[in-house]
Amino acid sequence: MVLRQRKNTNIQKVVQELDAFPKVPETFVEQTTSGASISVVTFLLVTSLLWSELAYFWNPGFRFKFTPDSDFESKLTINVDMTVAMPCDMIGADILDSTNQNTFSFGRLKEEPTWFELDHLQRNHFEAIQTFNEYLREGSHSIQDVLWKSGQSTFFGEIPPRRSTPEEPHDACRVHGSLSLNKVAGNFHITAGKSVPLMGGHAHLTAFMGPQDYNFSHRIDKFSFGSPHGGVIQPLEGDEKIADKNMMNFQYFIQVIPTEVQMVSGFTYPTYQYSVKEQLRPIDHTTGSHGVSGIYFKYDVNALKVLVIQDREPLWQFLVRLCAGIGGLVATSQMVCGLIQALVRFYCCPDIPEKKQSNVSGMKTVDLIPPQERVAPGAERHHPHAVTLDQVQKLIHDQ
Repeated sequence: MVLRQRKNTNIQKVVQELDAFPKVPETFVEQTTSGASISVVTFLLVTSLLWSELAYFWNPGFRFKFTPDSDFESKLTINVDMTVAMPCDMIGADILDSTNQNTFSFGRLKEEPTWFELDHLQRNHFEAIQTFNEYLREGSHSIQDVLWKSGQSTFFGEIPPRRSTPEEPHDACRVHGSLSLNKVAGNFHITAGKSVPLMGGHAHLTAFMGPQDYNFSHRIDKFSFGSPHGGVIQPLEGDEKIADKNMMNFQYFIQVIPTEVQMVSGFTYPTYQYSVKEQLRPIDHTTGSHGVSGIYFKYDVNALKVLVIQDREPLWQFLVRLCAGIGGLVATSQMVCGLIQALVRFYCCPDIPEKKQSNVSGMKTVDLIPPQERVAPGAERHHPHAVTLDQVQKLIHDQ
């Protein structure tokens, strides 16, 4: 029984020697003012780190991937709301794509007579849209994560109605609505004259119009593809062009990019983005600038699709990164505390030797050796009843 207990004690001792985290009794810990100050700073830093890491974890970001677009059967919806500075009976809006399909099968846009000049309230609203969209297009590409998370398809509502009706007759036409198109290259255009079907295509009747009747100044309130969704910047919204000549040709070259958004909740929805280049030139056959006056939106669908993935790191990875950050702060604070204490001892108290033992508890030390038995340093101390080596050798020799 004794041997078994001794064996268990030895095993326990061996296991204790493997402890990589030695414990120091509190009575041997020296507490200083500098250590307390660094502890407070470390606690504040750890709290700030914990708060920022939790905020980052609960607000996942987005990452982007490119993949071939294999969806060839779906339709492409175009949403238009624009105003042209010509009466509705003098213009026609049509689409012609690479399949030469009948344009009337795509649907028809609504034409609403109106005035091109905006009143004060409408002008302020439109200029706010212009300023905001220009700010997003040119200087704030870094806030795309905020836009995707917002979920807002537009930051402005419909243009407010006029507060007063002008006395002049309508001089403009508002063209608005949605069309369902094939996912192929096409040309959406607004030109002079109403369109009529002709030999698989269409033609615009302009026989009774003179050059003085042309004015393709226009204002674009909405122009998008697919279902609207927050985070997609529509480059043409808020665009306004004023023609300085009657015979003008406005061309917009649009690259439509299929987009699929995958949220962290598992919800997935398709939409479209687009980039655009524009060109405007006067039509003057005498100088070699040929063409037809009008507004042309020439679009093409990209073969690559963009995946917008809301990405949140796994919980275990978040915990590992959090523990590593907190551990690094605590270890660094201990190093800084030791360095400060060493510098204080070196510069402030260079002549005072470092204490090897300190009575931290504040208790009085009691000397248990009687004064008469104290021995001077370096002398040998003999017990009164001790037997010396010479006495033992003499006893053996006598026997």
